[in-house]
Amino acid sequence: MSNQYINNKEQLLSNLVGYVESRELIAQREKTGSDFSEDKGKNTAEIAKLHPRRLNLEVTEIFQETPSTKTFRVRSARGALPPFQAGQYINLFVNIDGVETARPYAISSCPTHRDYYDLTVKIVKGGFVTNYLLNDVEVGQTFSATSPMGTFYYNPIIHGKKLVFLAGGSGGAPARAMIESILSRGVDADFYLVYGNSFAEDVIFQDTFRALAQKHENFHVTEVISRPEEGYEGLTGYLTGELINEVVSGVDEVMFYVCGPTPFNDFCKSELKALGVADKRIRIECNGPPKNPSSIQNWPTEVSEEEMVTVKVRGKGEFKAQVGEPLLNSLERSGYFVENACRSGECSLCRVKLVEGEVFNPPEAKLRKSDETFGWVHSCVAFPTSDIEILY
Repeated sequence: MSNQYINNKEQLLSNLVGYVESRELIAQREKTGSDFSEDKGKNTAEIAKLHPRRLNLEVTEIFQETPSTKTFRVRSARGALPPFQAGQYINLFVNIDGVETARPYAISSCPTHRDYYDLTVKIVKGGFVTNYLLNDVEVGQTFSATSPMGTFYYNPIIHGKKLVFLAGGSGGAPARAMIESILSRGVDADFYLVYGNSFAEDVIFQDTFRALAQKHENFHVTEVISRPEEGYEGLTGYLTGELINEVVSGVDEVMFYVCGPTPFNDFCKSELKALGVADKRIRIECNGPPKNPSSIQNWPTEVSEEEMVTVKVRGKGEFKAQVGEPLLNSLERSGYFVENACRSGECSLCRVKLVEGEVFNPPEAKLRKSDETFGWVHSCVAFPTSDIEILY
């Protein structure tokens, strides 16, 4: 190897940020006999300061947004909370009558507010955790939660300059955070919020969205009510492709963000696909397991959601579970804690190994090839369709 090559290589490397400093540090440590093993864990510790595994949160304020919706403002006793991308969520852990469980809730406040998170919760018929939060939680109550996570957020580099938010019901929560964040940064983009609700009184953050639209000429809000009272003068019906196309003046080069209950998300996606919108232009917030798994393609027709099966947890015990309930829910009800976060099949924290039996995996289950090869399932969206044995 020629000296000229070595000199050129050294000159090239010396232009890299931090290279000279790193060489000097290595030389210094060689003289003292120390090495970098002394720094083991320091990077992990620094990362944990910004994104701790668990947050201890206290409810400091509660706002009644609509007759069916409350916002819980939570703070940490340690001061500033971890940073997050508008549109992300935290997984809130609760104990309800001895059952340890958790649910993900989108942060509805803007990321510029580092001293608190707002969690906006809308009533759900038969909702185990949601109804507990709305009916029983008071100021001063504490919770454990994960740090913010999720992939539903705006990327200014690849998402373009025409953005459309299709929100339904509780989907107004991440929409508010994303819209306020984009506006606060002065992003050069035109964006629209098309917000569907059943009743006019259910529109969350109505005053906020209307005020933002009046203040910013590049933001437009349209409310659509599906079950209007007599005399209602606004738009009515559903977020059909025809309505969307009319409101946003064409769908070419538009990035769509869809956030709401699962049936709403599915409907909006089908309408957008019918308009010719490519999958890469549709961002959908994960929002829990399917409510009626037996209606999904490839569900075993001979199996009823009401059937009961036996779930054996190798080396720990067994219990009865309902076919139509996600395996994770059944495990929690029976006293088995499984780490989880998204509860939508995305993050894979809740995966368990299926040793025997059959489960139904809906499209929401983002299983990798290795999961399928070695028998791992995402328990939050896996439905046991026979007696099964699992390992975790």
